[in-house]
Amino acid sequence: MDSFRRDGLTFDVRDAGPDDGEPVVLLHGFPQDSAAWDRVAPALHQHGLRTLAPDQRGYSPMARPRGRAHYRLRETVGDVLALLDAAGLESAHVVGHDWGGIVGWGLGAWHPDRVRTLTALSVPHPAAMSKALVTSDQGLRSLYMGLFQVPVLPERMLLAGDGAVLRRLLHSGGLTDDVVDHYVRRMQEPGALSAALGWYRALPWTGRDPVGRVRVPTLHVWSTGDAFLGRTATEATERFVDAPYRLEVLEGVPHWIPELAAERVAELVTAHVRTVGRSAD
Repeated sequence: MDSFRRDGLTFDVRDAGPDDGEPVVLLHGFPQDSAAWDRVAPALHQHGLRTLAPDQRGYSPMARPRGRAHYRLRETVGDVLALLDAAGLESAHVVGHDWGGIVGWGLGAWHPDRVRTLTALSVPHPAAMSKALVTSDQGLRSLYMGLFQVPVLPERMLLAGDGAVLRRLLHSGGLTDDVVDHYVRRMQEPGALSAALGWYRALPWTGRDPVGRVRVPTLHVWSTGDAFLGRTATEATERFVDAPYRLEVLEGVPHWIPELAAERVAELVTAHVRTVGRSAD
């Protein structure tokens, strides 16, 4: 399966690994795409797992609707349900990083019957995040999220001078030149950056759909080197999971865990799937 459709939108997806393997959905964040999993997916395949890595809403060229409301969490979660349906899967293991992790939290809370296990990389449970914004330094770490909601300005700022600011931000997080070049090129496609920023601009709508308690086995992976997400929300996340839960702390890895700690991510996901996963469909 190279693509799937929902509500007139076409999403690109990388479906790889053994057809009969336990299915693992890999969800990227901002400003990544499915290439974020380029080093993780092959390692999962070696362990007999099948991976489905979509370019999410706003990132697939034929899935960039105009208007902030199209990027609310209910819509991005619905896209993953449509992916599962298109693949003929009742459920799958879900691994998400950054915004992909937030989609994972939404899936685990709202559709636990479709999620075999959840692995959230970097991002804590949204309720833990909301509390940490006013009780810790998380508010300062998240100032950029407010800036990204301003019309027009973020696009001009990030893409000026052949994307110099965006390149600098990604390089400062330890990403290699080739990865940075790929992400910047994708964001330079017509309408791509505005669509990707739609996830931030939809936060007023997303806030009306609170993510409740998660009822699926959950692995949360966070790093002490993450400049955007602090320890307070991470440590509070366990309170919002009514299922087996484990926190794995990586030392010194920057925010971009799928790219910079791919081997460790693959090990952790494989162990999580094998420990609490059900048999494949």
